[in-house]
Amino acid sequence: MIASMPNLPPVSLDTRILDLPSSGVPRLGPNTARKLALGLAGLSHGKDLSTVDVEDLLHYLPMRYEDRSSLARIRDLSDDMEASLELFVKIAGGYQVRSKRSFSQRLYIFEISATDRERSGRDVVVWTFLSGPHAQKIIENYTRKFSRGARFIAFGKWEWDKRRQTYSLRLNKPDEIEILPTGTEPGAVATGQVSEPRTETTGLSGESDDDPTLVAIHVGRRVPVYRKVSDLRPKQLREIIHAVLKAITDAAIAETLPVELRKRYRLPSRAEALRQIHFPPEEASLSDYERARSPAHRRLIFEELFWLALGLLVKRGHRLKESKSMRIKIDDPIKRRIASVLPFKLTEAQRKVVKEIFQDMRSDAPMNRLLQGDVGSGKTIVALIAMLAAMENSCQAALMAPTEILAEQHARNIKRILAKTPYRVELLSGSMKSADKRRLHQAILSGEVDACVGTHALIQESVAFNNLGLAIIDEQHRFGVMQRAELRARGSNPDVLVMTATPIPRSLAMTVYGDLDVSIIDEMPPGRTPIVTKVFADNPSDRKEVKQLLTREVRAGRQVYVVYPLVEESEKMDLRDATRRYEYLRDQVFTKFTVGLLHGRMKPEEKDEVMRRFVSGKIKILVSTTVIEVGVDVPNASVMVVEHAERFGLSQLHQLRGRVGRGAEQSFCILLASEKQSEVARERLGIMEETNDGFRIAEKDLELRGPGEIMGTRQAGLPEFRVANLVRDLDILQAARKEAEFYVNQRKSSAEAAKMIERAQNDGRLKLAAVG
Repeated sequence: MIASMPNLPPVSLDTRILDLPSSGVPRLGPNTARKLALGLAGLSHGKDLSTVDVEDLLHYLPMRYEDRSSLARIRDLSDDMEASLELFVKIAGGYQVRSKRSFSQRLYIFEISATDRERSGRDVVVWTFLSGPHAQKIIENYTRKFSRGARFIAFGKWEWDKRRQTYSLRLNKPDEIEILPTGTEPGAVATGQVSEPRTETTGLSGESDDDPTLVAIHVGRRVPVYRKVSDLRPKQLREIIHAVLKAITDAAIAETLPVELRKRYRLPSRAEALRQIHFPPEEASLSDYERARSPAHRRLIFEELFWLALGLLVKRGHRLKESKSMRIKIDDPIKRRIASVLPFKLTEAQRKVVKEIFQDMRSDAPMNRLLQGDVGSGKTIVALIAMLAAMENSCQAALMAPTEILAEQHARNIKRILAKTPYRVELLSGSMKSADKRRLHQAILSGEVDACVGTHALIQESVAFNNLGLAIIDEQHRFGVMQRAELRARGSNPDVLVMTATPIPRSLAMTVYGDLDVSIIDEMPPGRTPIVTKVFADNPSDRKEVKQLLTREVRAGRQVYVVYPLVEESEKMDLRDATRRYEYLRDQVFTKFTVGLLHGRMKPEEKDEVMRRFVSGKIKILVSTTVIEVGVDVPNASVMVVEHAERFGLSQLHQLRGRVGRGAEQSFCILLASEKQSEVARERLGIMEETNDGFRIAEKDLELRGPGEIMGTRQAGLPEFRVANLVRDLDILQAARKEAEFYVNQRKSSAEAAKMIERAQNDGRLKLAAVG
């Protein structure tokens, strides 16, 4: 084995990619190693050119697999069939064709006419396009290599070629063709027995190598196909990974899961899994590999999710051991005082959540709870109840919102509800005058302010609280991990309540938000009329119908949102420019009504002014980009029109829809979509018409887009997953969590469990996961 050759450093998982050439890994010189390291660094979380290592390389998994293990014959072919054929060259050559794209560029076709050993059908054609200044030289080179009688293996999708009246194979990646050593026995490739002293493996790329084992990497087996890394060809990457797996011993791939656990779930060793995930064994089911359900996949997914679950449980244990500066007392007189200021009766779901929050606030350990509730489900009143409980105990409360408009809205509503109480509620925002800000900072520090509502201005260095007992963060996914930690640091281990209107499927919330306890408001307040959602096509007759609906609603005294995905026109995407559209609606369509414009490039004070005019009813139609997505409450708005709805994700569409339907009047969500939409977009829009249930929509969005995009996994502080997919691997996630709980409970009686917990505590990838 290469790893044991004298004077060469052995290859281990920690070997840097840049050091592989000096470890004797073949076909990997310093330049190629540098290219590989650069490409992998961009894909490996927290790594750079000089730190990316063999472990990162071996976790760069194939995007798919091709079965080249058995050879077909020409007579077996059918249109669009993927197959490997062992062929003999009859004639090969190139000729120039006209380029449709450019008159000046010379374009060539190089083609090989070939038959199989038995001449079982008409000669087939293997061909590729060539262009560029060296095309003619490459054709000369190919013609020499593919001389009459030369044997080669060609793999790919064979198509019936009407012009040639035979099957042809177009090579998109011209290096995926192998010239076989002369004298190899028929079928030797299929059984991996290519061992002649000389061979020439060639792409139609003109490269060659005198290593006889190379052919056996690419044909006669199940072959991994990788996405391109830097400018390394997928075939080159396959050869490098094969060489690295050959160079590393099983002993150098340390086992990370206990033997007992592996036995319980029939998981292969880590070394076996890393070898087999790249090069599946002969007897393996390729459909299992394609679905990431092979033993190798299951093992690596389990490992990743197990260590994540263990790390989060350990962090949760630490939090439960922490103690806050004072316990909150919530007795019957306090509950009665809180109930006396509430403007309406709580729903059953709200009552259940308040009970969970009170339980946390009464305990010695600080609360760390995520409150999930669909748009308009009444999270703010629950947050206010928690604030009142803190204030009744002479503690201060802080509520942080992501935008000034939203912070203002919260402050206005809270002040209105608490008007007859002795509590002082203030708004702290970045746009306040310096002198006002200083006075407010002083009042917060002295304890005169009982509750402070604000934007990220709340976590600036000059803000200090007298006795912060409760920190509430609204629209959690808009804040980074460190911002949440900053707010928490303003008090002595205060209770923390995090709120989000982006529903996350229940099964995932615990994992995605690490060590937060999860509460869900899954019931809407009474008196809300369900929103009617309808998809319209982007054509004149549908637009006319939409215009009539808007005119009717505005004449009845109601207001309308019209949302666009972009601010300026982009050549790549045929999107309507919000600014131009605003002018058109104002000057030509709704001349009798006030039309406003709101977009992300406006100054904060301009945005606030437009929003205030809309809230007060002066603006009847608001043309906007997605800056209105979060939380703004305009009960009189009854229509949401979304232009280019096919460009938005499901959760985003649901958030936008939630801006209307806040009063008792019937509201509408109009989704205008291109008639040329993809299958996924059509499915998305169909779900919006079908249901108003945010949790059902979240499940579907997760299925269609994956967790990272929806929940901002990086923002939640979780490591990036290398193998696992939280949606696809939910069953493995649940099993891994169960096992992690078992080992956390065993820590006192088992040295192995104690060791594992120590490893989880030191895992740098999980350092931020509990900052919530």
